[in-house]
Amino acid sequence: MPLTISLLTFGGLALGLAAARSAAERPRVREFGLRIGVLEPGPLNAITDVPGVKVGQVTLVEGTDIRTGVTAILPHDGNVFQDKVPGAVSVANGFGKLTGTTQVEELGTIETPIILTNTLSVPTAADALIDYTLGLPGNEGVQSVNPVVGETNDGWLNDIRGRHVTKSHVLEAIRKASPGPVAEGAVGAGAGTMCFQFKGGIGTASRRLAPDRGGYTVGVLVQTNFGGVLTINGVNVSEAVSGRARGAASAWAAGDPPGRRADGSCMIVVATDAPLDSRNLRRLAARALLGIARTGGYDSNASGDYAIAFSTDPGLRVSDRSQSPLRAVSLLRDERVSRLFQAAAEAAEEAILDSLFKAETTTGKDGRKAEALPLDKLRDALDARDKGRG
Repeated sequence: MPLTISLLTFGGLALGLAAARSAAERPRVREFGLRIGVLEPGPLNAITDVPGVKVGQVTLVEGTDIRTGVTAILPHDGNVFQDKVPGAVSVANGFGKLTGTTQVEELGTIETPIILTNTLSVPTAADALIDYTLGLPGNEGVQSVNPVVGETNDGWLNDIRGRHVTKSHVLEAIRKASPGPVAEGAVGAGAGTMCFQFKGGIGTASRRLAPDRGGYTVGVLVQTNFGGVLTINGVNVSEAVSGRARGAASAWAAGDPPGRRADGSCMIVVATDAPLDSRNLRRLAARALLGIARTGGYDSNASGDYAIAFSTDPGLRVSDRSQSPLRAVSLLRDERVSRLFQAAAEAAEEAILDSLFKAETTTGKDGRKAEALPLDKLRDALDARDKGRG
């Protein structure tokens, strides 16, 4: 998906175009030569490998202080309010502003696109989702909408108090949503976020089960803005990539560098075409949260770490028009979901790493600079480890 840049001054335009070129040049995890987990990804290795799922993004880059945006995830092509999808939420640490959770938990359905943005723009995004839903043909009589909006706080690089995300940006992200490749790194809702003290952002990955396991796909999209001790394939690489003295990197990663707390957040959106109800989708979401731990995060005190999961199986949609008092559905048996759990954990881990690999060095508010993960140092560290094993 092409990078969309809005609200640009001439200086911002140059910065935005340079960022797009830089992100295109940086490899994804698999292009770098790393394999995360054992299951095979889908063709795009993205959440859009799940049939029907679309992603739209608007990136706001203006002057020196605005580094934020919107990422929209649409479960299917139709009117999501009229044909709700089964959904669920799992919470690792609730220091966040995920709007719509109580109704999703109570009814087990999602009735709007899912929007990710910055913390102080959640009300604006929710208002935009309400406008969008009320304006859809067939919704003329709707008087209650449960918008689902997640966030992370990008205030270290972005003028978050300026609340520069508008309803038109949210509606633009929804309108531009499409299948196909998903832009990663410092784009959309990840334009101003940090991860493991480096530039974070948007990442995505997928896993597809073998035909004898159902052939189902699990896709994940993340908005990363959290800290910890960076770990790749079970190896602590924080010392190697930080450039700090041996033994000091872990303290640096878990501590408070000047002007920035180590606390942060991670939003994880999980899509699957497997026929799962809200109970098993909640279990699937919980496994996706393992991706945070696998990469070295630990759900710190002020970290809002959530996973939202939904199924795109058409047979499980809840029609708002149905007059029947009964629903007949076919669900995957519990003993068949373990491989889906593995898929969610692996895809979330890889998506988090992709958000780091694709993010470029970004300068933002007050001249603060978020360095990109130094892939040359990472390569040296991994090569040295492999030689030590030989």
